Amino acid sequence: MPSDSAASAAPPKPSRAGRNLTAAIVVGAGLGAVIIASLFVAKEAFLLVVLAVGGIGTWELGKALRTASVRVPLVPVYVGGLAMLLGSYYGGAEALSATMALTLIAIMVFRLVEGADGFVRDATAGVFVTAYVPLLGSFVVLMLADADWAGRIVVFVVTTIASDTGGYLAGALLGKHPMAPRISPKKSWEGFAGSVLGSMLAGWLTVVYTLDGPVWVGLLLGVVVATVATIGDLGESVIKRDLGIKDMGTLLPGHGGMMDRLDSLLVVAPVCWLVLYLLVPVA
Repeated sequence: MPSDSAASAAPPKPSRAGRNLTAAIVVGAGLGAVIIASLFVAKEAFLLVVLAVGGIGTWELGKALRTASVRVPLVPVYVGGLAMLLGSYYGGAEALSATMALTLIAIMVFRLVEGADGFVRDATAGVFVTAYVPLLGSFVVLMLADADWAGRIVVFVVTTIASDTGGYLAGALLGKHPMAPRISPKKSWEGFAGSVLGSMLAGWLTVVYTLDGPVWVGLLLGVVVATVATIGDLGESVIKRDLGIKDMGTLLPGHGGMMDRLDSLLVVAPVCWLVLYLLVPVA
């Protein structure tokens, strides 16, 4: 029979969602606090957070793809990704389009000098990584162009975190009916319902009180964010299942790697930017 000391040293049991629930909530709240805190410093502080997080996510995704013998041309991806994010900040959507096009050309040229063996595979992977992280992340930076940029970032971050947290809690405590068992066995319809409710509540409060927008836009945004965030989560689950890995990294306890947290935020960014751009005039 195990001793009391051995029992106390045992690692905490994971929740139904397959994670350490306490660590996941603490780390998630800490990340959210860092992001929100940077908004009270200056635009540049938040931009630095985006650059740092995007760089880590790009490295993790490139490393994960190497497990399938895919060699992502990381030099042009990093340089081009940086140019895309900074271009979005200083030049808007036009600069983003131009730097994206130049990055794609650079990826092909950089990989071309290594020969034909695996060229299509590696170049395609480079384009995928560029589109997945820097391109989608650039829509976060585009929100900084508006006069009420801080409020829009708060809406984007809080609704996405509320979706993830609501889904995690509902799935861990109530999850019984698998949503996509062939892709993510732990994801349940109960968890999705929690995502929708959490994101709707967050959308309502943040749109009304930070952007002075109508209640219906906040509720609509919540439904859209929860749906798109779930798609992003399932998309990354497919990637990890295809590569035969559990997490993209080990940087964040209770979550995995940075990309395991960015999966929802990245795909939500362009959708959130578009909904707010169309339905909530700049204050």
